[in-house]
Amino acid sequence: MNPMNLEQARFNMIEQQIRPWDVLDDLVLGVLSATPREDFVPPALRELAFSDICIPLANEQCMMPPKLEGRLLQSLSIRPDDEILEIGTGSGYLSACLARLGGHVYSVDLFADFIDSARARLAQHNITNVTLERGDAAAGWESDVRYDVIAVTGSLPMLHRGFHTLLKPGGRLFVIVGQPPIMQALLITRAGEQEWTSESLFETAIPALLNAPRPTAFRF
Repeated sequence: MNPMNLEQARFNMIEQQIRPWDVLDDLVLGVLSATPREDFVPPALRELAFSDICIPLANEQCMMPPKLEGRLLQSLSIRPDDEILEIGTGSGYLSACLARLGGHVYSVDLFADFIDSARARLAQHNITNVTLERGDAAAGWESDVRYDVIAVTGSLPMLHRGFHTLLKPGGRLFVIVGQPPIMQALLITRAGEQEWTSESLFETAIPALLNAPRPTAFRF
């Protein structure tokens, strides 16, 4: 894809996919436009970087469609000094967008190759406010730190409370909950030390985090 076509495809992604999905925050749109998504997809799939699809990654994982990334970023109302926990680094693209909106991103992934490739891609674009760590956070994450924002990039078959207590008061958690064909995107806000509110944002469907807790099957 030549540079002119690349920029046209990026423009079309914003105007034809992301804006029509009610992503209207200029700061979010600016970050999505300025962060080169094509550099974070597998090289063989570079032509699909701006397509309205889940792009396959290694380890049977995938990138969210651009419009879903946009809604996630907008719903979290990220501030410049926010400390952010990302569950599922994947390609590192969303990590880069979160880092450009917030203060510091702590990103956790199960796969070492994702961590290594994301580190290289972030360094290539001079994004230095991301800490990458390998681990299984599908059921929660052990941390002495509380976060302003938590973004879970794979779905949870059932909503558990493994992330709730990691939020600071006023902190926001984005998570997609349920099982195919329809799941709910939720914004959970910590209203007090033992109080959380939940807002249903929209319906969608994405693959579940590996090892995420599942509802117990009922048996007669």
